[in-house]
Amino acid sequence: EEDDERDKPTEAELCFPQLLNVSCKKYKRSHSETMLVYIVLSFISLLTVVLNVLVIISISHFRQLHTPTNLLLLSLAVSDFLVGLLGMPFQILLTEPCWFLGDLVCVLYHFLPFITLCASVVNMVLISVDRYVAICDPLHYPTRITPNRVQICVVLCWIYCVLYSFLFLYDNLVQPGRYNSCYGECVINIIGAVDLVLSFIIPVSAIIILYMRVFVVAVSQARAMRSHIAAVTLQRSVTVTVKKSEMKAARNLGVVVAVFLMCYSPSYCFSLSGYELTIGSSTNIFIIVMVYFNSSLNPIIYAFLYPWFRKSVKLIVTLEILQPNSCMINVL
Repeated sequence: EEDDERDKPTEAELCFPQLLNVSCKKYKRSHSETMLVYIVLSFISLLTVVLNVLVIISISHFRQLHTPTNLLLLSLAVSDFLVGLLGMPFQILLTEPCWFLGDLVCVLYHFLPFITLCASVVNMVLISVDRYVAICDPLHYPTRITPNRVQICVVLCWIYCVLYSFLFLYDNLVQPGRYNSCYGECVINIIGAVDLVLSFIIPVSAIIILYMRVFVVAVSQARAMRSHIAAVTLQRSVTVTVKKSEMKAARNLGVVVAVFLMCYSPSYCFSLSGYELTIGSSTNIFIIVMVYFNSSLNPIIYAFLYPWFRKSVKLIVTLEILQPNSCMINVL
C-alpha cells in the first residue's frame, strides 16, 4: 500500500489536479531549456513574419515584378507568412507541459500547418514546372505560362491544400480529442504512410526530375554557347542574354528547392522510420523548428540572390513606396 501511495502522482505533477485519475502528468524540462525554446521560436516567428511581409509588399506593389514566376514566389511567401504569424505561436504553446486550450483548438492548430505545408510543396512543384518550360521550351514560354494561368493555378493550389488537409484531419475534426490518452494532451491521428507518399515522395520526385532535366538542358546550352561564341550575331547575343537570365533564375529557385528539401526531410525521415516521437521532446522540437525555419530562409535567399528584392526592400524601408506612382519605379 505504501508503494502504491508513492506511485500516485501529486497534484503538482498533474495537468488537471481536479481530475486525479484521468489527468496527464506534466513532463519535466529545465528552465534554461524552456527559455531557449521560447526565445528561438519567438525569434524565428518574428523574422518569418517581417521578411515575408517584405516579399509580399515587393511583388504586390511594383508592377515590374508582376511576372508568372514572381506570382508563384508571392504564393509561397503568403504560405510562409501564415506559418510565422499563426503556426509558430501555437507551437510555443505546444512546448508547454500541458495543453489547456481544449481538444477543438488542438485540431484546428494542426489544420493550419497541414495547409501551409501542402501549399509550400505544391508551390515548389509549380515553380519547378515554370523553370522547366522557361529553359526547355523558351519559345513557347510566354504563351504557355501567362499571369492569368498562374493565378488560376495558385488559387487551385490553395483550394486543393484546404480540401486535402480537411480530409486528412476529418476524424479528428468530427470528434476532437478522440486519440488523447488523458486530459492535457494534444494528439491527432493521421495515416502517415499516405501523407508521406502524397505530400512528400510524389511531389519531391517530380521536383527533382524536373530540375535534373532543367540543369541538363542548361549545361548543354552553355556548351553550345561557348562553341559558337565567335559566330554569334547581334540578334543571337540578345537571345544568349535572355537564356542566361533564365538559367540564373533556375539556379536561384533551385537553391530555394534544395533548402526546402533540407528543412523538411528530417520530419519525413522520422515518419518513414516509424520512430515514435514524444510531443515536446527535444528531437520533436528540433524537427518542428527546422520545418518552420524554412519559412524564414526563403526571403533570406531572395535577399542574397535577387537584386530586385534588395532594391524593393530599400524603397519599402525608406517609405519611398508611399510616393505617387511608386509602383512604376524600376527595381530590376
